[in-house]
Amino acid sequence: MYQIDFNKPIWIHFIGIGGISMSGLAEVLLGRGFQVSGSDSRKSDLTEKLKADGARIFYGQRAANIVDGIDAVVYTAAVHEDNEEFQAVRNKGLPLLTRAELLGQMMRNYPTAVAIAGTHGKTTTTSMVTEVLLSAGCDPTISVGGMLDSIGGNIRVGKSGLFVTEACEYTNSFLSFFPTVGVILNICEDHLDFFKDIADIRRSFRLFAERIPEGGLLIIDSGIPDYQEITAGLSCRVRSVGTRPEDDFCARDITYDCHANPSFLLKEKGGEELAASLSVPGEHNVWNALAAAAVGREVGLSLAEIRDGLQNFTGTHRRFELKGNLGGITIVDDYAHHPDEIRATLLAAKKCEADRIVCVFQPHTYTRTKALMEEFADALSLADSVVLAEIYPARETDNLGISSKNLAERLSARGTEVHYFPSFDEIENFLLENSVNGDLLITMGAGDIVIVGEKLLGQ
Repeated sequence: MYQIDFNKPIWIHFIGIGGISMSGLAEVLLGRGFQVSGSDSRKSDLTEKLKADGARIFYGQRAANIVDGIDAVVYTAAVHEDNEEFQAVRNKGLPLLTRAELLGQMMRNYPTAVAIAGTHGKTTTTSMVTEVLLSAGCDPTISVGGMLDSIGGNIRVGKSGLFVTEACEYTNSFLSFFPTVGVILNICEDHLDFFKDIADIRRSFRLFAERIPEGGLLIIDSGIPDYQEITAGLSCRVRSVGTRPEDDFCARDITYDCHANPSFLLKEKGGEELAASLSVPGEHNVWNALAAAAVGREVGLSLAEIRDGLQNFTGTHRRFELKGNLGGITIVDDYAHHPDEIRATLLAAKKCEADRIVCVFQPHTYTRTKALMEEFADALSLADSVVLAEIYPARETDNLGISSKNLAERLSARGTEVHYFPSFDEIENFLLENSVNGDLLITMGAGDIVIVGEKLLGQ
């Protein structure tokens, strides 16, 4: 594999530079004096920011984008062999790195590199860690998979030896990383277009844990079934978080306010216990906060500093994000696209002061929807009413013979009020006619369903 010397800046070109992770890596390189160019399908706030910071941006992926002077090229999993620009790189014999390989090489330049993994909660926990570190006066470099207001986007280039990033398991990307501190939040069945089954997924997380060196630290949620299979025989230290008194960090006496924001007693094993409160809703965020606390302690922060940073965290975009109010109807948007995420979000919503929870859900990918159809129906049935959009295919072209109608049938069989509409216009008209004062309306999914709520609010 081609190795970048980060002390000798070169020209690196990104195929797909507008993605939230790729744009973040490009920003880090720009901050270290590299020359950066890249292509994407369309203009966005991220590409405009890169352009303003000195990157050269091409719209459309064409062979002509691979100009003389480029030293190395980075690409994403979405770029295939038949891509015209990718073929031009191959024809020129330029070194190629995947996004994950670049990120892994980047991590090796930081004495403390924190990689936050898990099927769910990566963006929120990375953002919590960010808020804790900034609140305590640290100067970290951060790469987060969402837009975080406190850092003005998805990237922060610091000057310390501390690097924090999300670590995604899809296509085994995180097996290219070199963390000194690893976090595993949960391990669930997902990405079954790549993994064979849950056993295959667990093997991947075990390999991720094995990448943490002796003297490093693995932080793991003890609620993961048989989590000791992941931790047994590791050369690194292990600290657990969860509800058990024997966990290294545990939470007890959880209560909620009218917005479903939790308060709890945060306890470190062998250490102090103090009261903590979060400004984001749901029990799942308590477990995210425990992982963030364990990271904070590992880098030398006090429990009080950690508590203050957690209290300052008000969420990231598209994570139970309040979009606005319309005639007494509260409109929230959430990125949940896996049954466990949906369940966590709807359980949080049930703790809010609302007369009725209306979930406007857009399934994400045919493979996930087909493989987890019953689980989706079970989770969505927590809502009082469900409105289904058509499946967002993302990278997939084969619909596997299914549609959201199949999910609507499963929900109806469970006695849940459900409505399916093939277009956003129909969904918006239905909601305008049927939503009432006191409703909590949640647009939910990893696709573009957020548009529905924004149009209702005139945004």
